[in-house]
Amino acid sequence: MKKINSLKSMFTQSQNWHAEKKTIALVPTMGALHEGHLSLIRSAKNKADKVIVSIFVNPMQFGPNEDYDNYPRTLSEDIKKCRKAGVDVVFSPSVAGMYPDNASTWVNEEVLSQYLCGARRKGHFRGVCTVVLKLFMICSPDIAIFGQKDAQQSIIIKRMVRDLNIPVKIIIAPIKREKDGLAISSRNKYLLPEERKQAAVIYKGLQEIKNWKKNNLSVAQIRRKLIRFIQKEKDIRIDYISIVDINTLSEVSRPNKGDKLLIAIAVFFNKARLIDNIEIKW
Repeated sequence: MKKINSLKSMFTQSQNWHAEKKTIALVPTMGALHEGHLSLIRSAKNKADKVIVSIFVNPMQFGPNEDYDNYPRTLSEDIKKCRKAGVDVVFSPSVAGMYPDNASTWVNEEVLSQYLCGARRKGHFRGVCTVVLKLFMICSPDIAIFGQKDAQQSIIIKRMVRDLNIPVKIIIAPIKREKDGLAISSRNKYLLPEERKQAAVIYKGLQEIKNWKKNNLSVAQIRRKLIRFIQKEKDIRIDYISIVDINTLSEVSRPNKGDKLLIAIAVFFNKARLIDNIEIKW
């Protein structure tokens, strides 16, 4: 396994693989790798000849009061996990390399990013789209694999690839969960033991939706029940609970039978922000 920091070296390596008729899969990450990331890597290895894992804590997708400075950075451990998983290259560029002085070019998705996390984290998806496009240009992957936990991000990246005619196939892998259902996340490390126990209510609430739907409750009724269910835990603060159309990410009130909906949740435990979601057919 190689560890590459230089953008030029990474591009050259990718072009050499393409010259050898090798297919390339990219798994973009911000490090602090966990089982969720490793499941993406396993999927990548099944779908391509060569696997690149990028590790880059992207400052441009963090707001001024968010956790960029405290975001977990465990590069040496991440490299060990990648080597054990059979990754071919860990690409770990510097901030200065990815964002030259006086950088003034950005990638904006202007519709899907107005909802859910985008409505609360202004500029977040501009940072996401910009860094992902940069990684695509540098690593030249045939395939890129993202996780369903970040559902809005995945949908926006798919839209960017479609709109900008980027020749990369986007694959969305299922959410990996702890035994109690909590979505595995790097930010789970921020939780105190009691908060960690309470966090299990997020997925439990999402699972309850299937029972509430059988009782022919409306979207508004389901949302209210979900809010009450989650608010039973004393340390949890709801950022949003939204039921949206899977294609437009806009809120729905009266979906048609057969419509695909995304139920998305974001909550806080103190400053730790956790997200989760499920898809359902109405």
